[in-house]
Amino acid sequence: MSFILALDQGTTSSRALVFDHDGNVRGLAQKEFRQIFPEPGLVEHDAEEIWASQLGVAVEAVARAGLSAAEIAAIGITNQRETTVVWDRRTGKPIYNAIVWQDRRTAAECDRLKGLGLEATFRAKTGLVLDPYFSGTKLAWLLDHLPGARARADRGELAFGTIDSWLVWNLTGGERHLTDASNASRTLLFNIHEGDWDQELLQLLRIPPAILPEVVPSSQVYGETAARFFAARVPISGIAGDQQAALFGQLCDRPGMVKNTYGTGCFMLMQTGERPVLSERNLLTTVACRLGDRTEYALEGSVFAAGAAVQWLRDGLGIIRSSEEVETLAASVPDNGGVYLVPAFAGLGAPHWDPYARGTLLGITRGTTAGHIARATLESIAFQTADLLEAMESDAATPLAELRVDGGATANNLLMQFQADLLGVPVVRPRVRETTALGAAYLAGLAIGYWQDRGEQSRLWQAEQTFTPAADPGRMAELRYNWSRAIERSKGWIQP
Repeated sequence: MSFILALDQGTTSSRALVFDHDGNVRGLAQKEFRQIFPEPGLVEHDAEEIWASQLGVAVEAVARAGLSAAEIAAIGITNQRETTVVWDRRTGKPIYNAIVWQDRRTAAECDRLKGLGLEATFRAKTGLVLDPYFSGTKLAWLLDHLPGARARADRGELAFGTIDSWLVWNLTGGERHLTDASNASRTLLFNIHEGDWDQELLQLLRIPPAILPEVVPSSQVYGETAARFFAARVPISGIAGDQQAALFGQLCDRPGMVKNTYGTGCFMLMQTGERPVLSERNLLTTVACRLGDRTEYALEGSVFAAGAAVQWLRDGLGIIRSSEEVETLAASVPDNGGVYLVPAFAGLGAPHWDPYARGTLLGITRGTTAGHIARATLESIAFQTADLLEAMESDAATPLAELRVDGGATANNLLMQFQADLLGVPVVRPRVRETTALGAAYLAGLAIGYWQDRGEQSRLWQAEQTFTPAADPGRMAELRYNWSRAIERSKGWIQP
């Protein structure tokens, strides 16, 4: 037998999973790494720590599966997407910390570009809004603020990449500098209609083309791991950004199918097939994957703080010792007691897109307990998801039949039931919840014939539990109304 190794490089941890042909997890390893907050609203990672942790868990996961590297047929990579790394091509060393997708330091630059009337240009070409979330303005900031960086980039001495590019560069010993189309579509530099870097956008953001990676399909043999990392040279043959990988892993392969991933953030994607649907409700149009010459698209809504809000309860307030405790604490009260948390710790994502919003806790009385705050935190995740779905259904003119869910927070039954009650449609949790890593494995396996086609993969998908709506719709409407009031009070707190 042979197996597929998936590298799942996330915002707070590096993970590696070994999958067998039935899509079962045979080995898993995970390691958290530092979150660096130089100033409020700024978030960085040590790119070398990311690489070291990812290599370490890869070796550990193979060992835990009781396998040798010779039994790994291929490697698939999925990654936190817009996080930006620039490194020296000769030494392979980053010239600065990785600037994380949550980072808001380029909000003023985005405002400047909007003031020049350029938002429509970026929107039409990239499917994205002008927001600090994306990589392009982060890359421009690095070139502008690090002495000599722009001149070095012009001379071709530097390489830019999102985390997938950084991992491939290191895994291949510096032989390949590339990114797949799904990650490229998150940079503000990629024309999703033409399928390549856009020269006009590069000029607007002053990005030298020499710094950019090659854009490749999401499923293809890109190269092999350097001999020093494993006992065998293993093909690298699948790449997708984490949310697109989860869409693929959930087998949402027909237009109108929707998945939501509950991780550090919350990300909802609707498959739209080979037709890019441009949003009128501030959602994103993104590349779902590129398979050969075929490009598939998706509508996406992004929530910046989902699991991060629970982490704040643990690390910031100290009212829980582990994230798993939040469900018990939230269940200690019958309802939210009128308390609403808007976890806009780094601004608001879709459909609001306000980088100047900040976290807001409303409705507190002397009777408010830690249980009410915990419940409000969980409910905030579901409320933000409902906002996304409402916008998505409007844009696609397609009502939702069911929501497929994945990510760590889906283990929380209280949250999943509340989500179903709020949406009024079934919420379906799959038997294999590691759908982000599974999507990367599926892409890698397709490239080498491990799975013959997507039809074979689709037959592996099974539901583990379905949560059906059970609450009074009138009560849900009242809760959503109060949530909308809370959202409005969080906006524009920081002055531009």
